[in-house]
Amino acid sequence: MPGTIKTLSRLQFISILRFRNLGGNVTVHKLTIATVFVQSFIALARLSSTHATQPVETGHPCRLLCASYCFPGPAHYYTSRVFHQEELKTGRFSYCKDSYHRPAPNAARERHKPTEVEAGPRGRRSPGFCLACHCQRRRAAGQPFPNRMTQWYQLQQLDSKFLEQVHQLYDDSFPMEIRQYLAQWLENQDWEHAANNVSFATVLFHDLLSQLDDQFSRFLIENNFLLQHNIRKSKRNLQDNFQEDPIHMAMIIYNCLKEERKILNSAQLSNQMEVGSIQNTVIGMLDKQKELDAKVKAVKNSVIDVEQDIKTLEDMQDEYDFKCKTLQNRELESNGVSQEEFKKEQMNLKKMFLSLDLKRKEVVNKIVQLLNTTEHTQSALINEELVEWKHRQQTACIGGPPNACLDQLQNWFTIVAESLQQVRQQLKKLEELEQKFTYDPDPITKNKQVLQDRTYSLFKQLIQSSFVVERQPCMPTHPQRPLVLKTGVQFTVKLRLLVKLQELNYNLKVKVLFDKDVSEKNSVKGFRKFNILGTNTKVMNMEESTNGSLAAEFRHLQLKEQKNAGSRTNEGPLIVTEELHSLSFETQLCQPGLVIDLETTSLPIVVISNVSQLPSGWASILWFNMLSTDPKSLSFFLNPPYAKWSKLSEVLSWQFSSVTKRGLNADQLNMLGEKLLGPTSGGSHDGLIPWTRFCKENINDKNFPFWLWIEGILELIKKHLLCLWNDGCIMGFISKEKERALLKDQSPGTFLLRFSESSREGAITFTWVEGSQNEPQFHSVEPYTKKELSAVTFPDIIRNYKVMAAENIPENPLRFLYPDIPKDNAFGKYYSRPKEAPEPMDLDGPKGNGYIKTELISVSEVHPSRLQSPENLLPMSPEEFDEVSRMVGPAEIDTVMCSAYST
Repeated sequence: MPGTIKTLSRLQFISILRFRNLGGNVTVHKLTIATVFVQSFIALARLSSTHATQPVETGHPCRLLCASYCFPGPAHYYTSRVFHQEELKTGRFSYCKDSYHRPAPNAARERHKPTEVEAGPRGRRSPGFCLACHCQRRRAAGQPFPNRMTQWYQLQQLDSKFLEQVHQLYDDSFPMEIRQYLAQWLENQDWEHAANNVSFATVLFHDLLSQLDDQFSRFLIENNFLLQHNIRKSKRNLQDNFQEDPIHMAMIIYNCLKEERKILNSAQLSNQMEVGSIQNTVIGMLDKQKELDAKVKAVKNSVIDVEQDIKTLEDMQDEYDFKCKTLQNRELESNGVSQEEFKKEQMNLKKMFLSLDLKRKEVVNKIVQLLNTTEHTQSALINEELVEWKHRQQTACIGGPPNACLDQLQNWFTIVAESLQQVRQQLKKLEELEQKFTYDPDPITKNKQVLQDRTYSLFKQLIQSSFVVERQPCMPTHPQRPLVLKTGVQFTVKLRLLVKLQELNYNLKVKVLFDKDVSEKNSVKGFRKFNILGTNTKVMNMEESTNGSLAAEFRHLQLKEQKNAGSRTNEGPLIVTEELHSLSFETQLCQPGLVIDLETTSLPIVVISNVSQLPSGWASILWFNMLSTDPKSLSFFLNPPYAKWSKLSEVLSWQFSSVTKRGLNADQLNMLGEKLLGPTSGGSHDGLIPWTRFCKENINDKNFPFWLWIEGILELIKKHLLCLWNDGCIMGFISKEKERALLKDQSPGTFLLRFSESSREGAITFTWVEGSQNEPQFHSVEPYTKKELSAVTFPDIIRNYKVMAAENIPENPLRFLYPDIPKDNAFGKYYSRPKEAPEPMDLDGPKGNGYIKTELISVSEVHPSRLQSPENLLPMSPEEFDEVSRMVGPAEIDTVMCSAYST
């Protein structure tokens, strides 16, 4: 054994042993090896087996214990594999057939071929082990699989509202990608124990790094450069954040897993309560999609059937024609045919004619039925599915749930269009047959024009409806504020044709126009006019889109206002941000015998000339798309309708969830509802809110409207408070009365964060409680705006905040984030890290500039009577009294004591 220890020291271990329950395996990771001896492996395995606590697998005595090592393989590869105990005992080893091996530096990757495996002492082969073939070998050996239904997998099956809660759990300190890659391993560790044990936390920390190394190796094998970069970055971040404090990492992971379980339980409870309605909704949606799929397939199959019938009809007509001509030729011959034979042939021809006529009628009737089915299916696509997609697009534009992909709709449109094109060709074929042979009454002659006209009409309607604006106009500088365009700033817009026909590629030239056929230009006084600058034509093609759809994207368009004689007056009924304009797009489909004009229109846009108008312009976009579905209603704001609070509250929540990971909860929305509807309304869902109340009138006694206040808070969150908002640290929207009601029963030093109601540009403050529950005292600090938060982060303000009364020692009154979260637990991960001072002998370190470094902290000065009540000042411990006596003279102490008890 001493020899073994000596050998192990030569191996230069970087990390300690770790034990892992994976089929009874005990694994050793991250070994840097100079020289390896087989005897060292055997000794190490026997040494580590004394620490194994996992039970032996029943029925598999050859797999009592395995140990994983890294040793030099062929071609200077570091080979990672697991040895079976019988291999370790006998000294007979084999390479794993399918295992990949981690390359040494500057070595090309390759796969090792297996060497011959010698039989173990039980007279059978002892295969090696690797992750790639683990499942296959377990299946062959009849062993159970590990549980694939991990907690992480279950979470990913939840609805978006629960997934949003999961997103809030993870940030840069412990990114979600690590949770994804190491899901099962993370869930198998005892993080609760690690959060209270430094040694165990250190073990798991190094284990986690080893797991990331393994994951990196897999990405290396797959030659996935991006994932390699991400995993290396994640590892570096973990080392930077937790190398000196692994318990903190264990606490974060333990809390994340615990919160995940809460979310799962909440989702299960919600599912149990709503299982009936959810099942009905899901089944309804699936049934509707299946129904449409069936209809589209029915159209396609009907076209195939008609095609086959026309071929049969053609064969019948050719045979009839051949026999007619044969009989005529035989009649003209010198020997001729007998009268009896001639009558017999004529009877046969008459029967063939009747069959031919019957087949023609059958084909015509089938085409009529086909067009009926096509019309019904097409109506569902255009009047239901496409309308629903456009409504979802409107909702997505104002921050709602992301719009569904157009690919499924495109697939349906394309199949129907191809079917109609085939019907057109089939009708041409019938026309050719008619020209070869016709009679009275010929069903083809009677119905061909009606069928051609109807087919053309259906195809025209389908192709015109398929021309849509896939991505609405938007400035790249403000991707979350589409439909608001600034003059002189480039914007983009994307068109798409849902009928994907190869013959249309590069054949449709799209032109963009501004305010085409807009009556408001002449009817509304002061209505502005604009010109489009940049390339206003584009050819639709399939190469421009990643999914191969037929599309055209305008990327470099700008607007310029037409300057009329004289200056613009403000006498018009609409202000600049209430003027709605539109972009129109035109193209023409030209095919032999087919010319169709295509046109579509964007949703109404607001054109601004100064970025300060953006908030008001966005308010107009919100109001219109919340209440209107007619994109041509450009005079909407001449008489804007009222909005129900139930709808407006949802849209307001979207404004937060679209730029952060959290929307607004019911309490926050109730506070905003009372602000708009009045305190007596209680945020009634049926309350009606006028447009002027939302965006134009000053709210209560403030000098700014409601929406501009909300917009200022959104900007503050995005630039300075995003992490705190995502974590749920900020209560935000709460009245002062509700604030005091929440804090009055809490421990002294409990505080909460809310947004100021008196700052237009957005500001945040905190209020804390002091004193006893019978006589609580509430203190609020002056709100912090973007000016202060640009100098010092809000977590640092909370950490360093001090209250000073007279000449007393400044102290931080903030102890618990409501309801009872220790301040450092809530904000610790966001505290600024102090920069390390250079070593005295560090010649490359920054040179001193002769100044003493300073740090900005927030200090509030209050009267001593507001700081603490007398019962909280006394009694003091002897150590506290000595400290006070050292800083304050006896006379001052007597003065304070006398004033405190003078009553």
